[in-house]
Amino acid sequence: MTFRILHRYLGYFLAGIMMIYALSGITLIFRKTDTFKVSIEKEAMLEPGLDASALGQALRIRDLTPIGNDGRILVFEEGAYDVVSGEVKYTAKEVPIWLDKLTHLHKATTEDPLYYFNIFFGLALLFLAISSFFMFAKSSLIFKKGLWFTLGGIILVLIMLYV
Repeated sequence: MTFRILHRYLGYFLAGIMMIYALSGITLIFRKTDTFKVSIEKEAMLEPGLDASALGQALRIRDLTPIGNDGRILVFEEGAYDVVSGEVKYTAKEVPIWLDKLTHLHKATTEDPLYYFNIFFGLALLFLAISSFFMFAKSSLIFKKGLWFTLGGIILVLIMLYV
């Protein structure tokens, strides 16, 4: 099997994966905003007597700021916490489960079985990038122009990293 054939069919196979990765990568750009998130009403029982800082950590709400406190009920923008009983009712904003699973592709660690997939995907993309240099004769104009485009891509990434 030649580089061209392997490159072609691996490229077609990875095209679908790259489309999904591209979409999930774009959505990750908005992860610190409410874009794509839906509101979910939640109730929980926590330890009684938490202050605003500890409550924010327990609920995983950054910068939780109380807007009212009568000694029993601590009211914050997302909901209310009963300091005596520990009951909390609040609204959380989360991405839908299907989108969370999709973006998890980018966040897989060595504890996650998806990490094998990510290693395969990265190595396959590296193979595609390297094997593309074997598609044309080194003396051809297409190859020489391709090297300039490759250099341009490297320079663009370096500029983006350091600016």
